[in-house]
Amino acid sequence: MAITNFPTVENCSSVGREKDTVVADLDGTLLRGRSSFPYFALIAFEVGGVLRLLFLLLCSPLAGILYYFFSEAAGIQVLIFSTFVGMKISDIESVARAVLPKFYSTDLHPESYRVYSSCGKRCVLTANPRIMVESFLKGFLETDLVLGTEIGTFKGRATGFVLKPGVLVGENKANALREAFGEVQPEIGLGDRHTDFPFMALCKEGFVVPPKPEVEAVKSEKLPKPIIFHDGRLVQKPTPLMALITIIWIPIGLILAILRVAAGALLPMPVVYYAFWALGVRVTIKGNPPPAVKKSNGDSGVLFICSHRTLLDPIFLSTALGRKIPAVTYSLSRLSEIISPIKTVRLTRDRATDASMIKKLLKEGDLAICPEGTTCREPFLLRFSAMFAELTDELVPVAMENKMSMFHGTTARGWKGMDTFYFFMNPSPAYVVNFLNKLPKELTCSSGKPSHEVANYIQRVIAATLSYECTTFTRKDKYRAVAGNDGTVVDKSVKAKSTVVDKSVKANKVMGCSLWGC
Repeated sequence: MAITNFPTVENCSSVGREKDTVVADLDGTLLRGRSSFPYFALIAFEVGGVLRLLFLLLCSPLAGILYYFFSEAAGIQVLIFSTFVGMKISDIESVARAVLPKFYSTDLHPESYRVYSSCGKRCVLTANPRIMVESFLKGFLETDLVLGTEIGTFKGRATGFVLKPGVLVGENKANALREAFGEVQPEIGLGDRHTDFPFMALCKEGFVVPPKPEVEAVKSEKLPKPIIFHDGRLVQKPTPLMALITIIWIPIGLILAILRVAAGALLPMPVVYYAFWALGVRVTIKGNPPPAVKKSNGDSGVLFICSHRTLLDPIFLSTALGRKIPAVTYSLSRLSEIISPIKTVRLTRDRATDASMIKKLLKEGDLAICPEGTTCREPFLLRFSAMFAELTDELVPVAMENKMSMFHGTTARGWKGMDTFYFFMNPSPAYVVNFLNKLPKELTCSSGKPSHEVANYIQRVIAATLSYECTTFTRKDKYRAVAGNDGTVVDKSVKAKSTVVDKSVKANKVMGCSLWGC
């Protein structure tokens, strides 16, 4: 087949391909976007911070000139160097596992993916560093083999250079394909540019993916596995323009965040709602908030059962009610504890002790709890811990929603002390606090209902209100997915008494999750 006569991918049949092998390029082929800059920018920001992102952005014009006018490989090498040099390999792998899949999955080309997913054996041949793409391709697209550029390392850190044979473009791609498959000829080759033609010519059939950025990306429900958990601070894909806007906005946003945090921490709670609106924080209240319990009557306080979006859920609950509602927590950063305008009570993870503590707090007034145990960014609810249902019949479900345009206010990998600031650094963050009907007594444990049935019922009610999906995933599932550990929190007092501390326990403490602070 002449390399100049490849048909377009629309002409490739996806029927009866179960025994076929497909080899596909990534950028511009499996993905709609032809530029890999946003994904390098994500690694730069998540590992190296805003200064590394700035360095990458300053180097990108040089990369573009080399790429389009001199050498595609040289342009990619500049991106690799400016992004990776000096980074720990473990940090790059962490971002590739926890951050990049969410962005990759929203940019899949429908025609390429139709062909790719129909084949029984799948291989991706890309100029991108293998360390960047392998986690997504194997974990979410069920790819059998990933052939990518290999980066150089020294003592666990990236050197910024690449190993032989260099960046996989042109003949390097063809050679990598020959080395991987030997004399076996793959059935389908998919590419989008002339430097893909050498490897496509080695396949029985080759198809070109024309540049059509207007095509709609593959919907998430068509993926083999949904992306429920992901990490990272950036909400939007950092194109060069978006990266520049982010860099310019961060110092402005930080000042704005400090003002917003100060307003929430220092002003009387009935005034906070109006102060937030004046500072650009939108709080929408739905439903009928219950009145405060009168202590003179000896009534038990209301236990607000909140869905968990950020560590600020109880604070916005208090803002909506106009009064401070204490919250229980397993773990909270010291900084978040200091600036919190509400009382936070640490739990011990001992069921009997914690139950006794919560009952005591309910006698003093209302209380907030997030029974998921950790946050989830996607429209899913994690499994609700059932202990709360055994402690009181005064249960009010609260469906919490938030909207952020630039930064996520949660992290499993980074410093949780900055969660509050990142949320308030958004130009106009929003929270919706939806008070649902108090649980009828006949549906509570006092009427003979098992606690897990009560918890599951409340989970379903909140999910239906938010149009979310209920899951049985737990905090451990989230942390295994995005942080590589189970989210275990080690109590400081226990640590102080221990003479030998295992390294894995130290790591778990760093990634530790709180009941309302993850």
